[in-house]
Amino acid sequence: MRWGLRPRGPGAAALASARNLWGPPRLPCRLGWRGTTKRLLLRSVTGASNQLPNSNSGKYRDTVLLPQTSFPMKLLGRQQPETELEIQQKCGFSELYSWQRERKVKTEFCLHDGPPYANGDPHVGHALNKILKDIANRYHMMNGSKVHFVPGWDCHGLPIEIKVLSELGSKAQSLSAVELREKARSFAKAAIEKQKSAFMRWGIMADWNNCYYTFDAKYEAKQLRIFYQMYDKGLVYRSYKPVFWSPSSSLRTALAEAELEYNPEHVSRSVYVKFPLLKPSPKLASLLDSSSPVNILVWTTQPWTIPANQAVCYMPQSKYAVVKCTSSGDLYILAADKVTSVASALETTFETVSTFSGVDLEDGTCSHPLIPDKVSPLLPANHVTMAKGTGLVHTAPAHGMEDYSVASQYNLSTDCLVDEDGIFTDVAGPELQNKAVLEEGTDVVIKMLQTAKNFLKEEKVVHSYPYDWRTKKPVIIRASKQWFVNITDIKTTAKELLKKVKFIPGSSLNAMVEMIDRRQYWPTEMTDKWSRIICQFIDKAFEQIYDLNKQVLLYVLSLFGMRGQDLNLPALVYVTGALATDLQALSLVESSALATSWSFVGLLWTYLSCCQDFSADFSSRDKIGGKNQVTGAKALAKMKVLLLKKATMENEERNKKVSGKNVEIKRTKNKGGTCGSRSRVPAPYARGESSESESLLTLLKRHFKSLTLAKQKFSQLRNTLRFLLGNVTDFNPETDSIPVKNMYVIDQYMLHLLQDLANKVTESYRRYDFGKVVRLLRAFYTRELSNFYFSIIKDRLYCENENDPKRRSCQTALVEILDVVVRSFAPILPHLAEEVFQHMPHVKEPKSVFRTGWISRSSIWKKPGLEEAVHGACAMRDSFLGSIPGKNAAEYKVIIVIEPGLLFEIIEMLQAEETSSTSQLAELMMASETTLLTQEPREMTEDVIELKGTFLINLKGGDICEESSYKVIVMPTTKEKCPRCWKYTAESSDTLCPRCAEVVSGK
Repeated sequence: MRWGLRPRGPGAAALASARNLWGPPRLPCRLGWRGTTKRLLLRSVTGASNQLPNSNSGKYRDTVLLPQTSFPMKLLGRQQPETELEIQQKCGFSELYSWQRERKVKTEFCLHDGPPYANGDPHVGHALNKILKDIANRYHMMNGSKVHFVPGWDCHGLPIEIKVLSELGSKAQSLSAVELREKARSFAKAAIEKQKSAFMRWGIMADWNNCYYTFDAKYEAKQLRIFYQMYDKGLVYRSYKPVFWSPSSSLRTALAEAELEYNPEHVSRSVYVKFPLLKPSPKLASLLDSSSPVNILVWTTQPWTIPANQAVCYMPQSKYAVVKCTSSGDLYILAADKVTSVASALETTFETVSTFSGVDLEDGTCSHPLIPDKVSPLLPANHVTMAKGTGLVHTAPAHGMEDYSVASQYNLSTDCLVDEDGIFTDVAGPELQNKAVLEEGTDVVIKMLQTAKNFLKEEKVVHSYPYDWRTKKPVIIRASKQWFVNITDIKTTAKELLKKVKFIPGSSLNAMVEMIDRRQYWPTEMTDKWSRIICQFIDKAFEQIYDLNKQVLLYVLSLFGMRGQDLNLPALVYVTGALATDLQALSLVESSALATSWSFVGLLWTYLSCCQDFSADFSSRDKIGGKNQVTGAKALAKMKVLLLKKATMENEERNKKVSGKNVEIKRTKNKGGTCGSRSRVPAPYARGESSESESLLTLLKRHFKSLTLAKQKFSQLRNTLRFLLGNVTDFNPETDSIPVKNMYVIDQYMLHLLQDLANKVTESYRRYDFGKVVRLLRAFYTRELSNFYFSIIKDRLYCENENDPKRRSCQTALVEILDVVVRSFAPILPHLAEEVFQHMPHVKEPKSVFRTGWISRSSIWKKPGLEEAVHGACAMRDSFLGSIPGKNAAEYKVIIVIEPGLLFEIIEMLQAEETSSTSQLAELMMASETTLLTQEPREMTEDVIELKGTFLINLKGGDICEESSYKVIVMPTTKEKCPRCWKYTAESSDTLCPRCAEVVSGK
């Protein structure tokens, strides 16, 4: 085994111990050079390791100060989780939240816990959710703030109900609504306990004794009160409108947009249909031959909606054409830009008779293709595009959002011919009645078009189409009576409030604003049983909703607060006295419509704001859809930072709360403990991959697949920490520290780098860029520490006298490095940080890194001139090591020749005397002896290696700038290897070098 600089140990046992336990990994090293990156060629040093120690080496074993610590290099098998549990108990993880809440501090950090969904075992999405929040909380707590973090759970919704139904099987059919809700409640409670246990095992610091649950009676009453406040202001209303509907689901339910998956490979049966022109506009009439029939040419991918047609829409600003089919002689009207493509699709050619503007179609009408005596008006609409089709759009208001808008504007019928099962009703006529619209119903409609001679062609079209995420089958759009949230009047206010919040990433704000702009309303009612009840009173005869007077409302709300929303009783049973008389006079009954979980999560912020004096400094997008931004906009504006993270789905980027395929974290497979999971969570952000365009699961999967590499990096961190701990065992910072100005230059340089690291880490935490923290720390402990600094200082640590100022200088730097590094990763890896803290010598109570504050930095660490000295010496070191690849640097002596000037003065800081084997320059070069000259020596042997180079010195922002040349002369040493330190500085192989002789004589 070869090391760049070998531990100097006496005897085979000591050497093996030093190499195997304390030798740092030999990897390429980089140091910054004025904004650029330069590789330090840390060559492997051979020779000594290939020789057996001589007979004298054993007697010096006890004089070498090898590192000593009980901190283990690695934890195998069950050791990792067992050690973490022991640390949690010993360091008071469970008491940490209450301890920090009792501190008297000036600042408070409040993090809003957008609740996870209580629908199953803990999974990767939960880990991402909670660990990211915990990192933020722990940083702010260590940095002097009192943290407010009350965890909660969203306990309602279809995913829970579906799981309950699947477990019950056929037994579910005999359950009443209240019984099913009770089963769902029990399931949610069990899921909460599983998840809570996992969160606590992951070391999440929170107020676990006062969690909030959305099925709590007081919570439900408060939500209902807010809902009625919105109703009074006209923000919530009941109406008949088209919504996404899933006929394939056993629940026969409307779907929120977040519950849709878009299948890009869906195949639709598109058709070209003729709508005979009945009455042309005056302008159009002047262009047509009245003796020849003309047809409006329409293309649609939903033939089953044609029976519900009420109009044909056109784009007023576009050009249209009257064309003649060369094969049939028929006349058609379509967009001028689509003539060629449509003719090609119909496998014919068109001859353009005339062209006109879309506005010339105004006041025209055509005949319904299936009902000849029914008139379909030609209407202008801005949603018509020329991307596909003919530029003329068949309009069925009951089956399209834009179609419905047109119907509202022109007072068209919105009757729906399709029931909740996706079946044509009797209103559709005997030919279509009881036919499934997406199956045989489509066949029948096409045959009816053919019979009416209004069918031109059918073709298969592959395009993106919405599917029900549960059944993986296509949905339809159908009109039904629903509760809706109207945001038209509050859009502007909501968007302005959102702009006051800092979004991470910043581009997410635009995406959210665009989401709000796209819709005028959102459906907020569901047909699932396990949801939040909207307590409404409806006239049985006319299905008219009656406003509740304040007395009735307050009474109902008081019952909700005491008994929850599972009353499920007629209103007259629990409303008594004068209130009951009022209700009886109106012949009212109670109807328990159900609100979607999605719509009520938006009210969560309002609830917290009212109940907990809530003003969040930080939140994450757990359930922040468009409607939730609007309904909770006022409370959302109190948040300062909003982190948007991608949901963790197995295949699609859907919200993790409604996914049936989350990647579960099984305890039996998680033998690596918590540190492995916590260390990998920030990784996607470390590579700048937290964009909205890529599924976070893809990132996490990619990171988890590199588990071997992750273990290597984690082991390297432990080895670095072990080296630091082992070499400060005999060091007391209060009595043994060396003043910074008296420290070795290389030690001062490391403190200089350490302050820069501390500043960057702190700023990254402040900006919630936890991935950058990981990247900064990994670069520091692999490059600056393991590959560079540790290789240089081992001889000083192991072979100098215990109390020698040179050794104490190094230990002073190591103590500061250990402290900064541990505090830097503590919020991310709390278990490891506490484990290291327990092994720190001379640490006073309390023995918890989280109760001792954030990183301490000193302004005197920052010394820009140090960089020039170290970088200049490293440039010469690169030349030296590059000239002896694969050889032991200690077998050579080096002469450095620098022309008089600034560079010479800087390097002279490292070696005051002309020749030395113990100077700072010799230590950095790792040679047996270094000589510093201003002129090349007159006599040199023939086996020397001469290397030339230049180094640019740039100080004080360019005020001092000087390029100096240097020469490195390399020659074999004439000395022998010291049996104690293994440096080639002894007069013979049986005698100690002068340094070691002095140290041993003192012992």
